[in-house]
Amino acid sequence: MTDAATLAQEFWWRMGTNQWALAAGLFAGNIEIVWPQSGEVIASAEDFVAINENYPAHGKWTFTVKRVIGSGGHAITETEVSDGVVKALAVSIFECADDRIVRITEYWPEPFEAPDWRRQWVTLRTD
Repeated sequence: MTDAATLAQEFWWRMGTNQWALAAGLFAGNIEIVWPQSGEVIASAEDFVAINENYPAHGKWTFTVKRVIGSGGHAITETEVSDGVVKALAVSIFECADDRIVRITEYWPEPFEAPDWRRQWVTLRTD
């Protein structure tokens, strides 16, 4: 049985081809992709493909996996996503069973400026 960390890495590799159906080929028939911040749930591979095909991107998407944590049926990834203009960070929780992705819960946090009041206790990252 393939563990979730391996499936998550394969998912992001497939996403990098910009062939959305190829990525969706890893989904179980009862896939559920949850975006808690907007309250949306994608409940089929077909809807996942349609959303990605219709997204108003500026160019080809790139996906850079910064970190993968997990084993067994669960994994978490931190991935930089860009279309050449827009750059975002996705934190994704993968739940897998029987060599398929059953559920992905994704958080797309917005970057924000570090407040001045705590600068004396932190170092600002530039990467």
